[in-house]
Amino acid sequence: MFEVLVFVYENYWRGDACPEPEQLGRKLSAHGFDGEEIRDALRWLDGLSLATQGVRFTRKADGSAVVGTRSAGEIPIPSSPDAMRVYSSAEQEHLGAACLGFISFLEASAVLPADMREIVVDRAMATSGEPVSLDELKIIVMMVYWSTGIEPDTLVLDELCADPSTRTAH
Repeated sequence: MFEVLVFVYENYWRGDACPEPEQLGRKLSAHGFDGEEIRDALRWLDGLSLATQGVRFTRKADGSAVVGTRSAGEIPIPSSPDAMRVYSSAEQEHLGAACLGFISFLEASAVLPADMREIVVDRAMATSGEPVSLDELKIIVMMVYWSTGIEPDTLVLDELCADPSTRTAH
């Protein structure tokens, strides 16, 4: 499924530029993806669309982070800077220490607000099978950014795309 998501990310500039599921399914099939992978990816993308519906993310004036806002008529959920996210045991098992640490890193870097974090966790929990690997979580984070129409900061994009084993320590 993740190969399909990467293909969609690379070939459609933003979530709203992506074709309807039926047409996307035909295009993915024409590119040689397995039918089961396509169905899983389309179901996952549908869940992503539902999760981001009504939530709009914009960059702060200084360009440093994204801020989530709700659609008109929705009651915003107040959040405190002192709030702490407690992960359920199912989330801990499915995400693992590396993924939870990476999410914490993104939050501490002020590039993953609470609303976006919850979408990332929701979509990670929607994956089947083994615990989510760090590389898979990075794809999920990129897809959440993609779906909201926000281009990640260059340093965030580097962190999401670069292979850390090829980096030279200074």
